[in-house]
Amino acid sequence: SGASLYPVIETLRRAFPDHDILVPDHRGTGFSGHICIAEEAPDSAGGIALEGAEWGTCFGGIAGNPDRIRSFTISNAARDLHHLIGEIDTMGPDDIYAVSYGTQLVLRAQYLEPLPVRRVVLDSLVPPQEDERWDLSRRSKIVDQVGREVLDLCAEDANCSAIAGGNPEAGYQKLLADIEARPEAYPMIPEGQAKTFFGGLLNHPRARDWLFAIIGQSRNGDTAGLEAVENELAALTAEFSAYPQSPLSIPLVTGISASENTLRPGLTREELLAEEAGYLFTSPLPSLLVEPRLPLYEQDTAFARTPAALPPTLILQGTLDPKTPIEGAIEHRQRLEDAGETGLVNIIGAPHFILWVAPDCFVDAVTSFAKDGVHDGDCSI
Repeated sequence: SGASLYPVIETLRRAFPDHDILVPDHRGTGFSGHICIAEEAPDSAGGIALEGAEWGTCFGGIAGNPDRIRSFTISNAARDLHHLIGEIDTMGPDDIYAVSYGTQLVLRAQYLEPLPVRRVVLDSLVPPQEDERWDLSRRSKIVDQVGREVLDLCAEDANCSAIAGGNPEAGYQKLLADIEARPEAYPMIPEGQAKTFFGGLLNHPRARDWLFAIIGQSRNGDTAGLEAVENELAALTAEFSAYPQSPLSIPLVTGISASENTLRPGLTREELLAEEAGYLFTSPLPSLLVEPRLPLYEQDTAFARTPAALPPTLILQGTLDPKTPIEGAIEHRQRLEDAGETGLVNIIGAPHFILWVAPDCFVDAVTSFAKDGVHDGDCSI
């Protein structure tokens, strides 16, 4: 929902001075119409989030009315964007900021019909939609690659390596083995989910630093660091769920992701577990998308298509992004170059969501874009 960007509004104000900032709800989220009308209503038992018996009645209702989920496609959401821009009477040219899936949404909208906007900022650009190297079913592979790179970078830094006990990867593997052998000693980690728990720490620079401290402390059997991290993580992300309309819609995420962004629809849970067995870090997303419990929709003719034209576009990409890898962004940028001017600013050491994790780099890059036009560059967090 639009509320997911409220915690970073002040950074947007710094980057876009003298602008009115409008943050809409994607259809199916927030206070817009939802896939499950009764169960995701603000006044339902769990509010907009599903709770208890609502899961069964929501998914059962979708199964009984499969046509309804077909109204919640990326292309329909893209048409919403056109409608909103056309309906709003602004005092000047529009700019668009989009992050993660939002970059896919904006590019879909631009393909369907050019948006009447002056500039576009794409934060954490998604890979090309049809590229099997980076689809959502392979998210754990991406997380594992970034996690191993983070451990290698720590090993190359004397101070970080010392904090992690001298050999970050060996220490981390020892920690995973200990959690598997003594799950009762680690109540803060859901049983069998250690790789996913630590994969989640790759999403913010501060959380990555906690990982190194946890590895070092665990060499002596100390779990105090993990207990502290559990509280720190809650504090770090609490502001993103501060509003009644904040919760994301699981039916919407599942419907779009499994219909358009998962390129192995026949993947089984057993195959996924076998694939992830050799990883050190994993993501929860692939397991949520295998064998989906709700009907999906067919991809339309806009699937994986590149816009014929783009306004000046700036891409901001973290070099340690465990969700939308920089290699995928570079590949996607190359496909967009014939459509218009594009610039790529590498945010060195940053994970996903530059607006949140590297606000100063974000403001500097966007300010330069507005003043001097499209450019390439680097910024270190």
